[in-house]
Amino acid sequence: MRHDRSLWVHVLVLLGVAVVAATAQAESLSPRQHELVNMVRQDCGSCHGLTFRGGLGPALLPEDLHDKPVESLVATVMMGRPGTAMPGWSPFMTEAEAEWIVRRLKQGFPPVAQQKESSQ
Repeated sequence: MRHDRSLWVHVLVLLGVAVVAATAQAESLSPRQHELVNMVRQDCGSCHGLTFRGGLGPALLPEDLHDKPVESLVATVMMGRPGTAMPGWSPFMTEAEAEWIVRRLKQGFPPVAQQKESSQ
């Protein structure tokens, strides 16, 4: 009986390691996503604050965005807000990329992405 329990513990540990490895792999960013992270940190940060706590534009922290619909935020990113300093970013990204940015902002945006030397 003790041998069976030990086997199950090992199986569960291995499954946990596999889940962590899969999650870490899923979090790796494509070269374009690296560009988007840098764009958001630098360009959006110039108005929304470098730490997204607000400035000329409102704060973009998860607690500030949690109740806002993704679709509405994507529309704002793509088309801007007429009568405000918020420009539309559709010339610089696709709607899918804007959605990726919005979803990441709602989770907590990653730090400035560093390109690997091999991809430069």
